[in-house]
Parts: sequence; C-alpha cells; structure tokens
Amino acid sequence: MSLQAPTPRLILASASSTRHALLTGAGLVFESRAAHIDEDEIKRSAQGEGADAGDTALLLAELKAQRIARSHPDAIVIGCDQLLVCEDRWFDKPADLTEASAHLQALRGRSHTLMTAILCQRGPQRLWHHVAKPKLTMRHFSDAFLADYLQAEGMAITGSVGAYRLEGLGVHLFDRIDGEHAAILGLPLLALLGFLRQHGVLAQ
Repeated sequence: MSLQAPTPRLILASASSTRHALLTGAGLVFESRAAHIDEDEIKRSAQGEGADAGDTALLLAELKAQRIARSHPDAIVIGCDQLLVCEDRWFDKPADLTEASAHLQALRGRSHTLMTAILCQRGPQRLWHHVAKPKLTMRHFSDAFLADYLQAEGMAITGSVGAYRLEGLGVHLFDRIDGEHAAILGLPLLALLGFLRQHGVLAQ
C-alpha cells in the first residue's frame, strides 16, 4: 500500500545520492534528474550584490527546479541547495583534502549555519519553498584527530560544503547540533512531506 497518489509525478532536480536516499527512505516514488547550472557564478554574483545566504540558496534551488520543469511540465519538481555560513563567510565544497582540512580548521571550535533551501515547481509556477537553518557547533578537536579523520574519510567529504558527512564519521566533529537531521544532510524532509500532504500528493 502506498501513501502517495499516482499523479502528479515527482522529480528530484539533483544527482545527490544522499537526497535520493532521504526521499527513498520516506517511501516516495520519484525520478532523479541532475540540473546543471553555473552555481559558482551565481554565488559570486549574489555575494557581490550583498545577497543573503538563505536567499541565494533558495535562488539556486529555484533555478535547478526551473531547468527540469521546463522539460517536464506535468511533474512537481523538487529543487534543493545548501550553503554553509560561518561568521559571514560562505563555504563551498572543498576541491580536495587539503582544502577540506583548511575548511575544518576554520570551522573548529565555532558554530555555523547550513542554509538549506527547497523549492517545488510545476511548469512555470513556483508552488512552495522553505529554507531550514540548522546550526552546528564543532568541538575543539586536535590536529592529530583531524589528520586521522581526513585519512579515514578520504575524498568522500569533498561532496559536502562542510567537509563532513554527519551520517558517518563526521558526527565526531561536533559538540552540539540543532536542527532536523535530513535538513543538515541537504533536504528539509519534514517540511517537504507537509507540503506534499497539503497538495494532495501524500495521504493526510
């Protein structure tokens, strides 16, 4: 028995395996399609104009959803994006382990916020959006721990803006975590499920 209506189709505008796993775990039936946009240029432009990080994450989510929705106007397209902000500095995904190490040294002993945006689009119409802002505080881990952590995790952490996988060894980096686990992983699941119920896609 499914809790989901047969129509409309759901499409996740992302190739993220983590977001895919979150939706699959919630029992949703959907397709995944990568939405290619120039994220770096959009973020540079937004920062240059003094834009808020949450608004920028939402803009990126919207552009991804719009790109897929143009080719699939019958579907509800789910766009997502996430920016990490620590003391007004925006962090991108590290290019390699050297950059990941620098990220973690900058975040060590400090709190940061994950601006996690989600937007649903159908054809040309924006149906709904939400920005979650989980806050995480890293502990004062030692340089020796950092070296061991980087060796254990390897290149897997370059897929995260914070250079950590909270669902894995990254949890050892933290003293305090405030916010929905799914939102920290990149998709505010509870808010999305609430929207889908209100929209008749999921059973009330």
